[in-house]
Amino acid sequence: MRDVAKLAGVSHQTVSRVLNDHPNVRAETRARVLEAMRSLNYRRNLAARTLVTRQSDTLGIIGFETTLFGPASMLYGIESAARDAGYMVSIASVRDLDRRQVLEAVDRLTQHSVDGVIAIAPKQSVTHALAQAPPSLQCVAVGGAGESDAAPTVSIDNALGARLATQHLLDLGHATVHHAAGPPDWPESVERIEGWRRTLYAAGAQVPPVEHGWWDAESGYAQGQALARDPSVTAIFCSNDRIALGVLRALHEAGKRVPDDVSVVGFDDMPDSGYFVPPLTTVHQDFGELGRRSLALLLEHMTSAADHQPPEQVLVAPELIIRASSGPSPGR
Repeated sequence: MRDVAKLAGVSHQTVSRVLNDHPNVRAETRARVLEAMRSLNYRRNLAARTLVTRQSDTLGIIGFETTLFGPASMLYGIESAARDAGYMVSIASVRDLDRRQVLEAVDRLTQHSVDGVIAIAPKQSVTHALAQAPPSLQCVAVGGAGESDAAPTVSIDNALGARLATQHLLDLGHATVHHAAGPPDWPESVERIEGWRRTLYAAGAQVPPVEHGWWDAESGYAQGQALARDPSVTAIFCSNDRIALGVLRALHEAGKRVPDDVSVVGFDDMPDSGYFVPPLTTVHQDFGELGRRSLALLLEHMTSAADHQPPEQVLVAPELIIRASSGPSPGR
């Protein structure tokens, strides 16, 4: 800093003000300091700054090794929100969503002096592991973990999204709606089943058996084959868009026209969903908003840690996007 100050003809305190974007620096002085920094290839010593301020301006993100659209989009949304807020991020990935690996990821991030941690938590095991993190480290869980007293959580309102999808199909005149679900041990899947089931109960409609599977098109294809064999099926709500893609192929191969014979609705609103054949009616998740809300919740708990606030749950409302894959019940 003294070298920069000497070259720019200012005090090292002025250089510090420029580095910290202090408003009380004249524009021409700021430009001269910045030019001196570029000329000397000056970079501030972040490690030294962390030692002095005890803040690294770095947040830890715990993800897991997956190509699933939802978790990958959550990671991008969180990273983007942190960057917009002036934070760098350090990402620790885990192979399995178990307590030991999550706590090891927390330990790795702690060694990098992160100011707080946001964990993508599609299973309760992640949230429960965060509850065992060092008390001085604030953590927030993001994803489908549902209500929890273990850690603050931010998630899409999966039950509301399922209600929107199911009610849309009922309003089109379908007597009931079948469901191609995700895995039974994922809270996101469970919450979507619950929203679907409650909507049918409220309408006095029959509640069909649930077809469980995984989150991919291959699983949806198998579920769709089973549903296509049932002539009473006229509407299917799928737990995500990849499942819906497999269901659409199975219906096509069975000679079922969508939406003339069977209507299909997904969940996620993947970028490609509007290009399915036919374009997919689906529930849109705002992953950007999810990232912003999770960051805001983490910063709130970081600044009020001494208050020992109880964990809270923030729900982000989804939106139904109506396209060509849903239509009136046959014969209506």
